Amino acid sequence: MKALGKLIRGISGWKIGDHPPTMKKYVLIAAPHTTNWDLVHMQSIGYSLGMKVSWMGKHTLFRPPFGPIMRALGGVPVVRHERRNMVDQMADMFAERGEFILAIPPEGTRGKAEYWRSGFYHIARAANVPIVPGYLDYPNKTGGFGPPLMPTGNVKADMDVLRAFYAPFRGKYHDNFGPIRLKEEG
Repeated sequence: MKALGKLIRGISGWKIGDHPPTMKKYVLIAAPHTTNWDLVHMQSIGYSLGMKVSWMGKHTLFRPPFGPIMRALGGVPVVRHERRNMVDQMADMFAERGEFILAIPPEGTRGKAEYWRSGFYHIARAANVPIVPGYLDYPNKTGGFGPPLMPTGNVKADMDVLRAFYAPFRGKYHDNFGPIRLKEEG
């Protein structure tokens, strides 16, 4: 996978900016998310760095014949119909695993959203792990990682840190990148 990531980056011309932290567990924000190509570029960066990044998917995606492929690509099944919520399911996974990097695109869409979905924040708090902002900057064809942020529970203050971090980065369709805010901020 590492060679594949390097090959894709070489063909596409993408560079690695800031490297990821060395910690073994964190929630990775994948933003800005304005095109399907974001996944290709972010995965190629992660693969070329030897990272094993996980992502959440509906449990039905993991049935045969595609289940093993989805898991090999980092997929983690989420059972939506159980009474346990997604935050609890992911917090349990952090507790069970020695290493776990969970990538979440908080915008939840490639189109403009008025609010980010707050699951990334609540999962990090419940699992007691930091949030690491990952970025793609299309004008510079650079992707990388920001400093870890341990969520404090002061949602506005923590989101101010993320807003400042993401200010210089531009997605492929920057007008589709909505404001960086959570409904919980008031």
